[in-house]
Amino acid sequence: MGLTIPREMVAGCGAGTCQVIITTPMEMLKIQLQDAGRVASQQLVRGVHCTAPGCKLVAVSPPLTRAYNIGPAALTRRPSATQIAVELLRTQGIKGLYKGLGATLLRDVPFSIIYFPLFAHLNRVGQGTPEGRAPFHRSFLAGCVAGSVAAVSVNPCDVIKTRLQSLSKGTNEESYTGIVDCARRIWLKEGPSAFLKGAGCRALVIAPLFGIAQVIYFIGVGEFLLDLSRYSRFST
Repeated sequence: MGLTIPREMVAGCGAGTCQVIITTPMEMLKIQLQDAGRVASQQLVRGVHCTAPGCKLVAVSPPLTRAYNIGPAALTRRPSATQIAVELLRTQGIKGLYKGLGATLLRDVPFSIIYFPLFAHLNRVGQGTPEGRAPFHRSFLAGCVAGSVAAVSVNPCDVIKTRLQSLSKGTNEESYTGIVDCARRIWLKEGPSAFLKGAGCRALVIAPLFGIAQVIYFIGVGEFLLDLSRYSRFST
């Protein structure tokens, strides 16, 4: 007996919640590393003296200082994930790595609620019996379509999460007190379209990622490797 759609959604909710506990610190570090180049360029602009005729410099607000982005070495050497993690643990404790946890839950739990049931139903289209295995191309396309739909659907939550987890604020960037404050300011200052920024790129990343993942899962690569390891263990 197959699961009903509400039960599939609850299962997806549980999977998304478990996943967030592991991936939130990784997301936090990823965003800080992506911001490192922007922060370094702002420091270089602040230190450049304009001497050529017609040369103009754009005024920028100073970024927030951290142990890994100050000093002469910071201009030529970007911080590593380890440096950022150590600094966050030293200054804020374990909660520093989980900044934006609420927004990450708000993004990843609905993503899983949409993705898993949608993939399951798309993968079963045209399938004669529930026990049959879908062909290679159907699993791939089902994963791509389900991943794209889920990614675009939760993109507003991804925008909020990224703004909250960004520690190094650049020019004219604001600090937010929480999810509601962040969503309200974005809506008032940038308009509704701001919540769809990067939706296309996110869909392009998520679609092949989940398409490939589902193909690898459904063709039984994991089971094959487990069987090999079990055979080698018994043979020795």
